[in-house]
Amino acid sequence: MRIAYLDCFSGISGDMFMGALVDAGVPLQLFEQTVAALNIGARLKAAHVTRNGISATKIDVYSHGEKDLPREEFQRRQGLSQHTHPHTHSHSNHEHNEHKTDTSGHAHSHQSAGRRGLNEIRQIITAANISESAKQTAIRIFEKLGAAEAKIHGVSIEEVHFHEVGAVDALVDITCAAVGAEHLKVDRWLCSPLNVGSGTVECAHGVLPIPAPATLEILKDVPIYSSGPEVELVTPTGAAIVRALASGFERLPAIQASHTGYGAGSRDFPGYPNVVRLTLGEAVADESVAGSHETVAILEANLDDLSPQVFAYVMERALAGGALDAFGTPLQMKKSRPGMLLTVLAKPEDADRLTSLIFAETSTLGVRRRDERRQVLQRRWADVTTRWGNVRIKIASLNGTVTNYAPEFEDCRRIAQSHSVPLKVVMQEAIRLYLENPGHAKAPASELGRAQANEQHG
Repeated sequence: MRIAYLDCFSGISGDMFMGALVDAGVPLQLFEQTVAALNIGARLKAAHVTRNGISATKIDVYSHGEKDLPREEFQRRQGLSQHTHPHTHSHSNHEHNEHKTDTSGHAHSHQSAGRRGLNEIRQIITAANISESAKQTAIRIFEKLGAAEAKIHGVSIEEVHFHEVGAVDALVDITCAAVGAEHLKVDRWLCSPLNVGSGTVECAHGVLPIPAPATLEILKDVPIYSSGPEVELVTPTGAAIVRALASGFERLPAIQASHTGYGAGSRDFPGYPNVVRLTLGEAVADESVAGSHETVAILEANLDDLSPQVFAYVMERALAGGALDAFGTPLQMKKSRPGMLLTVLAKPEDADRLTSLIFAETSTLGVRRRDERRQVLQRRWADVTTRWGNVRIKIASLNGTVTNYAPEFEDCRRIAQSHSVPLKVVMQEAIRLYLENPGHAKAPASELGRAQANEQHG
């Protein structure tokens, strides 16, 4: 299994991620072709720089011949009042690494470029001459940004009009991130806990604590911490990229590293390298065991006075809330009462939150917890294209050898319902196409969301 691991000890931003991709071997020419395909009047400039003695690649985006200004310098020249706009959020106000500015206030930018809605952004990306899977990844990153903004401002996602994230530089950052990630052909993206920085940041909405509201919303349920200089280290764009790509946020697993790349931020902090590190390598298989080991938390509660409808609802809530699995087992309880044993499997870091959910949604007075060690097969996803549409295939392997495969039920059910085709026919067709050429099954058109990632490890 080929793994890409992001070390975000100094946070992450869009241009830092692009720099790390190039430094790790993604051709700069590929990004230049991608920028040209967007047809938005942008170009790239790459340079080798040092950040506290670490050599890294710095990538800058030029819009209509001019480089975007850092946030502080732009504010001194233009003033904060030019950034405000109803139902928008200027991400540039939070950025320490990319510090992209709101194009609605740029002397060299266009008003139409500074206030793009999500539909316009989708149209620009869809029209670009890049792969369909890269388009879907880029759009999903923007949708994560839009969903965060919509929740913060209490509006629908379609009402959000992007300033910085809808500007030329962010379109370049996000689309190149999707194209570059696809170019690496990795099976799994992982990320370290994120150093978000500390202090406050002055923006169009006033003085706010770091991390900024949009960043914090995007990184919900992700391990974060604060260390080093009192500045913003994770930008909303950087947060959305890692949430869209990474299937886990954990320590570096056992891999045989083949490539390493460093992407530089704009600032050079004394005694603190302002870089993000990308490591590529093959997972090291443990020949002595059947798959890898991990620790899971087992949560249990005996229930004899709960409606079956509520019981089903609790399991659905647990799975939606990050549980690896949830199930019920019939019990014969005291006084000969029939009951159910609710069992929830969870990552240890999610156990307390899921325990609170069980207390809130059921009548139990106690939840038992124990940690157990389990062996798991390596899992990955591939796409097959049936005559009715794409179906994801879940593939399990042991030491590189495929042991199990199955079509994703929800994909098959959706196709069966929308095309009035028997479900079993869709499933049989998906399996047939995979078996015809298993080595050429495509990577999924979109990365797994957190709930899907949890489901695949259940």
